[in-house]
Amino acid sequence: MRPLFHPSIEDVTVEAILHALSDPVRVAIFAQIANSQCSQRCSDFLTVVDRDIPKSTLSQHFTALRHAGLIRGERRGVEMQNTSRCAEIERRFPGLIKAIIHAHKVQSRGQRKKKPGTSAPRSRPGPR
Repeated sequence: MRPLFHPSIEDVTVEAILHALSDPVRVAIFAQIANSQCSQRCSDFLTVVDRDIPKSTLSQHFTALRHAGLIRGERRGVEMQNTSRCAEIERRFPGLIKAIIHAHKVQSRGQRKKKPGTSAPRSRPGPR
């Protein structure tokens, strides 16, 4: 089995972090891992943001998070255990992860308040 790639903290960039967290499923996964006191199994995320995620897609999300330097994965038997690298990132980019996690919480609360099937009406251009 190939070893897992984890960039050194010096190679982690803001651009890579923001790119990895630009996907709603990945940011939800990362927020849950970051807020956890212990490692999380990949299989804990088969349902994210009320959607079922295929294992192959989930694997791609974890790879993106790992390559961005956001998580550290460790194989334990047939399972993959994931922990956040928040402390390392906090030392490199103070306040970045806290701001992203806070923004995700605010956005998630706003989405839960909306009723399913309701959205703001689209404005149509008027006659000219």
